[in-house]
Amino acid sequence: MSVLAIVPMNEDMKTSQRMKTQTISSLSNKHMWHVNKPNNEAVELASYQTDKRSEVAFRQFPKRTVVATGYTAGYESTGKTEDHPQYGVTYSGLPVQRGDISTIAADLTEFPLGTVLYIPDYGYGIVTDIGGAIEGNKIDLYYEEVEDVYREWGKREVDVYVIEKGEGSVTASDIQAWEQAITDESIPVMNTN
Repeated sequence: MSVLAIVPMNEDMKTSQRMKTQTISSLSNKHMWHVNKPNNEAVELASYQTDKRSEVAFRQFPKRTVVATGYTAGYESTGKTEDHPQYGVTYSGLPVQRGDISTIAADLTEFPLGTVLYIPDYGYGIVTDIGGAIEGNKIDLYYEEVEDVYREWGKREVDVYVIEKGEGSVTASDIQAWEQAITDESIPVMNTN
């Protein structure tokens, strides 16, 4: 069972939240790419892109080369079963997620909590977790199913783009602000169709 504590924001927290909002708002360089899929279906995900297109859209951001693997909330990745009270809960206390912005596990000396990355062929991720084997320039990308890890990712060396370096903490409000920025296309979003 998880317990949610609601804590009033002090002035430092309010200032930090305003700064994050300003940072997100200032990332207004929009780049859109359209790729014809066989069924002409429009897909608006920040994935399935070639490296060249990512380089163009994200060249304004620092680039880091990492070894990226995939993980799940399951026993094979975390040693926790679904009946464990911390199943699906990240180091930050937030639940794992795969969506507009997904959970990333990282070495916090390289990518502090709250760091937002764009990973070609995966999409946006935010560091909310750590991993026992994740040291140095290694990251773990969250997937809901083991089959997805093997089918969609595996293990790769990849250039990632640091959209914002975290300050060592992350909240649900931070994730919501980034999701909104992605939805509003206040930051580069790779559109395909």
